[in-house]
Amino acid sequence: MKKSITLLTVFTVFTTIITAQPTPQPPNPGFETWTGSSSTIEPTNYNSNKSGTGYANWASQTCFQDASIVHSGSYSARLETINYIGNAVNGVMTSGLVNAPSFNKSEGYIGTIEGASGTNINRIAFDGRPDSLIGWYRYTSGGANETGKVRAVLHVGQYYDPETPVNGNHPDSTVNKIGDALFLTPASNVSTWTRFSVPFSYVSGATPQYFLLNCTSSANQLTTVTGSKLWLDDIGVVYHVSTVGITNPAEMASTTKVYSFNKAIYVDFMNRSENQSNFSVYDVTGKLVLKQQVSNNKLNSFDVSELNSGLYLYELSGNNIQKSGKLIIN
Repeated sequence: MKKSITLLTVFTVFTTIITAQPTPQPPNPGFETWTGSSSTIEPTNYNSNKSGTGYANWASQTCFQDASIVHSGSYSARLETINYIGNAVNGVMTSGLVNAPSFNKSEGYIGTIEGASGTNINRIAFDGRPDSLIGWYRYTSGGANETGKVRAVLHVGQYYDPETPVNGNHPDSTVNKIGDALFLTPASNVSTWTRFSVPFSYVSGATPQYFLLNCTSSANQLTTVTGSKLWLDDIGVVYHVSTVGITNPAEMASTTKVYSFNKAIYVDFMNRSENQSNFSVYDVTGKLVLKQQVSNNKLNSFDVSELNSGLYLYELSGNNIQKSGKLIIN
């Protein structure tokens, strides 16, 4: 059977970008791009203790590029709680900055800025209000009660984690929080890739300005236990999708195929519905490179010859479906 192909023009793209609701995602969600080398290598858009302030970068490397244990793509991020001169140093990866103003571990924190008045500021612009934080993880517990942690904070202004100041190490930024999501691994080994999904809890109806992601191999920053390892891959956020009138939205997503061939992306959306959905493509830094409307009950085709070859992420969302994944464009 000959399938019809819908080619959407540049004018359609322009109209869609103006009218569609924004659905921002964290940058470099699959940790496919990295900067630095050797012990200072870090995922693009994220920092570890090696780029931290104060005494943070004195310790050995705690964030690693892992090419052997991956959920998808070529790499995952591996965080390890290590021993440094007899002290347990938490494995950490953050979109902010690791601050260690003293050797007192309780004064250490992750923040979007160095101290109270530093000029070094790390913030991810983000104006969405997602429903959940999602991702994939594996975990090796270094000892009893050890768990890994993934926390996302939506906020305005600057933010600090933990929020409560200790000995004046930073201001109290609680008023800046719009909402947050917290995932803690089990206090046991998780040897296979496992998906997590935790809801955002909102304390304000305001629109966020920034997204702060903090990940540690030990949830307790005062831990004295070493050896815990947390692998992370394919971090993202999910936005609420209405399921009114749909018996099984997951089944509909499973029958929808998204693939690429010869510098084109195809969305095979044969679900016998004449509604329309939004299709977005992001590069590995989280930058939106394509946004279109797709017609259901058709094979939709998009020319992406202007995009560089490599890994991209896509999101398909509408009133009756939500689907995301990765694409290799050759």
